[in-house]
Amino acid sequence: MKNQTVVTEFILLGLSEDPQVQIFLFFVFLIIYATTLLGNSVIILIIRAEPGLHTPMFFFLSQLAFVDICFSSITVPKLLANFIQQKKTISPVGCITQIFFFFLFGCTENVLLSVMAYDRYIAICNPLHYSINMRKQVFTQLVAGAWAISFLDALINTVPLKDLTFCRHNIIRHYTCELPSVLRLSCSEPFTNYMIILISGSFFGFAPLLLILVSYTYIIGTILNIRSAEGRSKAFSTCSSHLIVVCLLYFSGLFEYLKSGSKSFTELDSIFSIQYLILTPMLNPIIYSLKNQEIKAIIWKRFNKFR
Repeated sequence: MKNQTVVTEFILLGLSEDPQVQIFLFFVFLIIYATTLLGNSVIILIIRAEPGLHTPMFFFLSQLAFVDICFSSITVPKLLANFIQQKKTISPVGCITQIFFFFLFGCTENVLLSVMAYDRYIAICNPLHYSINMRKQVFTQLVAGAWAISFLDALINTVPLKDLTFCRHNIIRHYTCELPSVLRLSCSEPFTNYMIILISGSFFGFAPLLLILVSYTYIIGTILNIRSAEGRSKAFSTCSSHLIVVCLLYFSGLFEYLKSGSKSFTELDSIFSIQYLILTPMLNPIIYSLKNQEIKAIIWKRFNKFR
């Protein structure tokens, strides 16, 4: 190991080596990023500006929109820069920083989605006690807890990286510093790091998913017992957007989690990575805008004012 050259920078191969394809992809991802920033910012501003939306459900939604902005911003700006730069490098410190914020915002989104599922459970299954169970102190503590848990998850997964040695190979066959891609380059044995991913992923990833599944088991049972078709439709409409977002995030995230120990990287990894790192933060505000009647009505009202 003493005769090995220590890596001082990593090279990100990105999505394509063809200059013309890179230019095309630059504009595609620029549009996606701009849409992500605009859509989520609109959600946040509308919720802040409308007193009728100052409820726990929309407070959680505004937090989710903020996390989506941050989640997209840890990846896309660097990706866009690499499309137009000859030298597509990132320092080890920059790489570890990117990994830290990936875990921070990714875990926060997971926990927030489970909190939102619990909120819908209280609203539909126990509506008479909703104002007590979801008073301001409670839902602010739930959000603060989501951020605290996610910060801990980020520390657990990034601090052990200081014990790894990187030499010889410095080419990351990816467009971002995802932890599994970086661990594949380690000259020292990353078994401990893979175990940390497995354990922390099981706790911080599957525990929120389990809470979501349990919540929706009760929610669906309650909805089916509602006698009027209109009541069932209204109850389901408040949950459908949340369910779609959960499926988008967990389907691709679970694939990456199960692949984390693999020594190879395929194009399928890039596709799933793009879906949950870049496309999901863009799609979330669109889904909520189309499926949520209150937000849709306010957007149309404000749009008609400026016509």
